[in-house]
Amino acid sequence: MLKKLLDEKVAEYNCKDFIKDDPIALPKRFSKNQDIEIIGFWTAMLSWGRRVQIIKSGEKLLDLMGNAPHDFILNHKETDRKAFLDFKHRTFQSDDCLYFLEWLQWYYRNNNSLEDAFSNHLKKEDIHVGPALVGFHNLFFSFPDAPNRTKKHIATPERKSSCKRLNMFLRWMVRKDDKGVDFGIWSKIKTSQLLIPLDVHVERIARNLGLLQREQRDWQAVLELTENLRKFDKKDPVKYDFALFGIGVLEQNDPFS
Repeated sequence: MLKKLLDEKVAEYNCKDFIKDDPIALPKRFSKNQDIEIIGFWTAMLSWGRRVQIIKSGEKLLDLMGNAPHDFILNHKETDRKAFLDFKHRTFQSDDCLYFLEWLQWYYRNNNSLEDAFSNHLKKEDIHVGPALVGFHNLFFSFPDAPNRTKKHIATPERKSSCKRLNMFLRWMVRKDDKGVDFGIWSKIKTSQLLIPLDVHVERIARNLGLLQREQRDWQAVLELTENLRKFDKKDPVKYDFALFGIGVLEQNDPFS
């Protein structure tokens, strides 16, 4: 019965109508994989608070990059970064912005895809993407001038974080179906290894449905919820993010409110 409900909600919300009001709308403007990765990653890292404001901040980033994220990241000069000094999104400040620019430029001048920054730390037999998240975090902050304050914007399981934004970004990049929402442009990470992006809304609905017992909204809660969702679809457990998020945020008559 619960699986039937969740499958129905996935079908309802995993559709192109979902895109326009969601931060995924920003990378959806692009067809080049590197453009999708760059603005997708940055937007996902800003994804806390109201979705309208997240999209607005992402649009400002795109404007600052001339609506050509990959070209800007590769070719901009240090003086071009001055334009980003006024960029702010909640606690994401100019120091964070400058470090993102520095790291992304270094990375894309040496690599073709952001996928490898995650997949290089993951084995095929790994049950989930936890090792990839740890490895990415360590790589991202491998520069000696990495600001300590920026570390709160890139989560890691080593700090017991739920890593909601990173898991959401990986869902965007890895999941592939014919519904037109997630991109599915990465192939080195298996859909079965993805973990649920756990925010307050998903948490509330999951608890009300008996899918989550752990009291804290942390890394262990993510593992518990994802494992329970695997019972419904072991190959694609995070598709149920559409159902839990849809019920929790998008339904005015939420039956569990």
